[in-house]
Amino acid sequence: MAIRKGRGAGKPSGKLRVIPLGGLHEVGKNITAFEYENEIIILDCGVAFPQDDMLGIDLVIPDFTYLLQNREKIKGIVITHGHEDHIGSLPYLLREIKAPVYGTRLTIGLIETKLKEHNLESVVERYNVNAGETVKLGKNFKVEFIRSNHSIADSVAMAIFTPLGTIVHSGDFKIDFTPIQGDVIDLQRFAELGRSGVLLFMCESTNVERPGFTMSERSVGKIFEKIFEDSDGQRIMVATFSSNIDRIQQIINSSVKHKRKVCVMGRSMTNVVKTAIELGYLDMPNNTLIELPEIKNYTDEQLTIIMTGSQGETMSALSRISSNEHRQIVIKPTDKVVISASPIPGNEKNVYKVINELMKRGADVIYEGLMDVHVSGHARQEEIKVLHTLVKPKYFIPVHGEYKMLRCHSALAVELGMDKKDVFVMGNGDCLEITPNGAKHIVSAVTAGQVFVDGLGVGDVGNIVLRDRRHLSQDGLMIVVVAMDRYSGEILSGPDIISRGFVYVRESEELVREAKEVVNVALDECERNSVNEWNYIKTVIKDTLKDFLWQKTKRSPMILPIVMDINR
Repeated sequence: MAIRKGRGAGKPSGKLRVIPLGGLHEVGKNITAFEYENEIIILDCGVAFPQDDMLGIDLVIPDFTYLLQNREKIKGIVITHGHEDHIGSLPYLLREIKAPVYGTRLTIGLIETKLKEHNLESVVERYNVNAGETVKLGKNFKVEFIRSNHSIADSVAMAIFTPLGTIVHSGDFKIDFTPIQGDVIDLQRFAELGRSGVLLFMCESTNVERPGFTMSERSVGKIFEKIFEDSDGQRIMVATFSSNIDRIQQIINSSVKHKRKVCVMGRSMTNVVKTAIELGYLDMPNNTLIELPEIKNYTDEQLTIIMTGSQGETMSALSRISSNEHRQIVIKPTDKVVISASPIPGNEKNVYKVINELMKRGADVIYEGLMDVHVSGHARQEEIKVLHTLVKPKYFIPVHGEYKMLRCHSALAVELGMDKKDVFVMGNGDCLEITPNGAKHIVSAVTAGQVFVDGLGVGDVGNIVLRDRRHLSQDGLMIVVVAMDRYSGEILSGPDIISRGFVYVRESEELVREAKEVVNVALDECERNSVNEWNYIKTVIKDTLKDFLWQKTKRSPMILPIVMDINR
């Protein structure tokens, strides 16, 4: 590895390909490949969290097909920051390919925690890079890490120097002139790159629809201080993103000031806090942090509990507490619960359900609609305009956002003076092919999409399985069991009918009896016609029963015929 200060290169006649594999038309799963001649570098490698209709799915990761097909070309992976939607799928890629990973100190620390969980720590090369340093990857790429601000420390933007010119990627950012730790975003470096000439700008679009500026993270600290002052005799619980270390630090500061012990709950929260303390990114005074079993030794006014669950995740600590399913914490009317996060689009229903359940149990719940207990880590329109104005790119790709966000961002770029033909709203798997003669947008150039992680299974649950799960969850299941002679095709017993999630058999005896008769008639017809082909008989049972149940109930359960082969 070579790390040094660096600038751009010449402009030979090669072809530069920019291939987003995730993060477009969605929030999460961010990953982009940059390819020149026979070399590829990867920027970020994140996960998305399952939507409501993805029943049983734990994580959604990018489709790595293109990268696996070109694994020998990959020279390295560079990471902008340590959020799950930027690092979460690294273990799944690194178990398939061998490539060094470059990131800032905290980012690498969080990645190492993930690699340990997947038993990959000893086989993956990792390198700490400071903001302002440049890494050379292969013959054709140099990547400079540019200091930025976000809701997690050590966030960076990237300047990627290629033979055709410089690509600037904003990463997730905001312009915060009073960050909790570290320096402010290096706007001067963006300006220098802009004056030198930027071939392509890729900028995040999460808050592009919101006018104005994003408030400083420090503003939340003042709100928390007021909450703590007004909480005499109350146990305080705060749910926030586990990776929002600056937010966690401000909660710790207020706890220490008010002589409270701090307990952290949730696997991801515990892992991040442990890593941040070890690396010096969290200041936790001695004898402040306690384990969950120790909370019984303190009164309510002596406790602050920081936990996961700000998005209403089903198995998170806050969700289990709200539904009275947590073994060690039961909500009391004297509790104060602060949800310090905005609902990610699509999670609103789950978040409000948790809030309602907590209130039903008597808790005093504070959330974003009542107080400013959260500020975004993403830039709004005016901050985005600043970066565009400084970078002055030749071409532009809006990234990191749903389609409506990308369209809004492209309109903003045109408003700032860019030619519409130089702004490309792309999708995952598209390719922007850049040559000295221009840029061309190729739709669906490579395989891209989503791969589902369910327990230890990766990719073994696809759309067909999900469709069956949705069918079962919505309409239930009816199993028909028939025993048939192997040679004659004679029905020896049955049909027996078992119902799950469709009707309660004991209360629907008449319906079940009629269903058996309908199946018997169909089986008699098969026997008269000397039909003993299993698959045909199963299809007859399924179709006949399906029509009958629809006529009787206007419902369509999943029907599973089982024909047992008996050798007499």
